[in-house]
Amino acid sequence: MKYYLKCCKCSHITKDLSSWFGQKQFCPDCGGRHVEAVYHTDYSKLKDLLKNKPDSFWNYFDFLPIENKENIVSFNEGAIMLEEWNFLNRFAMENYGINCHVYAYRNDLNGGTNTLKDVAASLTASALKENGISRFCVASTGNTATANARYLAKAGIKFTNFAPSTTNKDTIEEIRSYGQEVRISDGDYAQAKQEATEFSEKNNIPISIGNIDPLRVESKRTMVFEFIRQLGKMPDVYMQAVGGGSGPIALDKGFREIEKHSAEIVTSASDIELPRMLLVQQDMCDPMVQAWELAKKNGFPENFENDYPKIENPPTSVFILSAGNPGMYPLVARIVKKGNGDFLRVKEAELLDYARIVYKEKGIHIGPAATVCFAGFYQALKESKIKDGETIVLNIGESGKRYSDFISKF
Repeated sequence: MKYYLKCCKCSHITKDLSSWFGQKQFCPDCGGRHVEAVYHTDYSKLKDLLKNKPDSFWNYFDFLPIENKENIVSFNEGAIMLEEWNFLNRFAMENYGINCHVYAYRNDLNGGTNTLKDVAASLTASALKENGISRFCVASTGNTATANARYLAKAGIKFTNFAPSTTNKDTIEEIRSYGQEVRISDGDYAQAKQEATEFSEKNNIPISIGNIDPLRVESKRTMVFEFIRQLGKMPDVYMQAVGGGSGPIALDKGFREIEKHSAEIVTSASDIELPRMLLVQQDMCDPMVQAWELAKKNGFPENFENDYPKIENPPTSVFILSAGNPGMYPLVARIVKKGNGDFLRVKEAELLDYARIVYKEKGIHIGPAATVCFAGFYQALKESKIKDGETIVLNIGESGKRYSDFISKF
């Protein structure tokens, strides 16, 4: 085996994903669900892989928890262009006197469903196929479900998604178009997650365990490899809209790997530093921002990360970011604090104005969650969160293709 799974709580070793699924996705010693893959692969090999011009994140096969390439399920996702958006460089200079370089991480160009969830769905489908698993379920507000629906359909795996009652109708229709099942909850995202868990346990069906799912984290952390491949270093600032937090968790995991093996991968260790994470939420569902603001006001007391609000049925129209009970906040907050990052709030009522800017400047429709991130850059400038000379990556997490109501207003 080229990898094993290590429990983040008690360090128990699970030898592979087959054993992990056999354990019902729990650590047998402590009952924890947060495990990370550790690779036996020689990391000097990564230096050569970073010289490639890959067509997918499977360029990093040797650093992913799959043994047989014949099991790969892919639509050429994950080798995502970092596109410098010069109009944002100009805006920062003309309005704030800040010389910076802003890159959009164009997840809207992914080969699967044009979202940042495609890499995770690709690895999930491949892992389930390799381990002979025929059914899978998840609770999702949109992108995760849609990506899994398409990739698992290609793998011949039956998929059931539990969706909150507010889920976008275009999303539901797309999931069903792949022949997959959607069960719509009467409640919010928290209720949908509870129903999915009960379904998984009753029917002995593997479930996506959320933002710490090793298949999500291991796939998404390859964005760190892509940043280094395309920029030659880590960005100074990483920005994304956040609901649950798998992006920051994955970035941190990838960074720790690269940092540990930096001598084998890059010429200068100074090129490998954890980016300052600026995570953005809209004001109609902002529990992480509220928690962070309180912690900052109180000087980040001990265990500050465990104090966060829970918003039932948040009145947001950005359904993908409707996680009112941010269970991953303690982990995400520690990561953000470690890198001297911050949380930002943008006004949901202004999102269309920002989406129109992208359309005017680039001729593309981005989705509402991606617009939250984009608007966050302007907010970061207002709050003096961007420094002169910095390189900033904006994770454009989705295209607008499934949001007909949103883009019809452009």
